Amino acid sequence: MTLSEIKKQLENLDQIAFQLPNGGLVPSHFHVTEVGEVVKNFIDCGGTVRKETVANFQLWEANDYDHRLHPEKLVSIIELSERVLGLDENLEIEVEYQGETIQKYNLDIKEGVFQLTSKFTDCLAKDNCGIPQDKPKQNLRELTQPTNTCTPGSGCC
Repeated sequence: MTLSEIKKQLENLDQIAFQLPNGGLVPSHFHVTEVGEVVKNFIDCGGTVRKETVANFQLWEANDYDHRLHPEKLVSIIELSERVLGLDENLEIEVEYQGETIQKYNLDIKEGVFQLTSKFTDCLAKDNCGIPQDKPKQNLRELTQPTNTCTPGSGCC
């Protein structure tokens, strides 16, 4: 989800909810403590220089259990960040949330609830690293049998 997409979604909501990949909800008294831009410059294991840029939201919960962040307030925070930091509204959003350590998630929406979706590590240069390509899995029942096979009693054996 991009910054422009989240702003459009927020226009249609009365309240904001974030659901974790395990189905649990981020407590409703969460704060968005950061909206920013994260730029990652790196070289992959195949020697290719890469650059990734995302918009970053940090969710945080305190002991102010009556706190609620309303959709229009989050839109104003996003717009302020776009104006002051020069954020591109087409940047994909990455969400940080505290687990055993700071965890990073992609963002989606389903039935008016923002979904924190899992991110996974991956090799970006599999062709240079000697990582074998995944073979497509086939169901043995779907494999066609040759038409000229011997059958019991056919006398071909």
